[in-house]
Amino acid sequence: MTYTEDFFTQARHLIAAGRFIDQKGWVPATSGNFSARLPDGDIAITVSGKHKGHLQAEDIMLIDAEGQALDGKKPSAETLLHTSIYRRFPDARAVLHPHSVNATLASRLFADEIVLEDYELLKAFSGIETHESRIVIPIFPNDQNIPRLAEKVESYLEQHGSIHAYIIAGHGLYTWGASVKDALRHLEALEFLLDCELRLHGVKHR
Repeated sequence: MTYTEDFFTQARHLIAAGRFIDQKGWVPATSGNFSARLPDGDIAITVSGKHKGHLQAEDIMLIDAEGQALDGKKPSAETLLHTSIYRRFPDARAVLHPHSVNATLASRLFADEIVLEDYELLKAFSGIETHESRIVIPIFPNDQNIPRLAEKVESYLEQHGSIHAYIIAGHGLYTWGASVKDALRHLEALEFLLDCELRLHGVKHR
């Protein structure tokens, strides 16, 4: 098939994001997956089983809005979690899913959700203009049945409305934004804030 220039532009953004995220130690081994939605509604997404710090153009593939491969490559097993986010949030144009120590530890420490409140860095999230804010990061039990997990996430969103991120227990976090750059800003803020919460609760790690 012939890829569009929009595809190659988003692929470059995802590759750069992968290198940055890998430098932070947030995508060990072949963990994590990233995607970006194109203007026509199709989605550029990382293929399965590739190290996100060493992505090449051929490691980004094209799927449709339902998660079906359009170029014969194998997408991540968690593709449906990406497409679910895009359906729920029309303004979302990028989704990042790392497997960081902070998110993994936080999911062990907190039961169902993490509340982030009165932090200056909350203003890094789109739509938040004051530290006098409160956001909730839900935690969902891990499940190898991705369609079932996606249904649980969608059910939560139906009941609670808009959120900025969520965590899969013992696994990693999902966050998104209006561009790869915005999603990356959200990810950096989340990592800082999760680190603060872990330290407040006496969890030390290097």
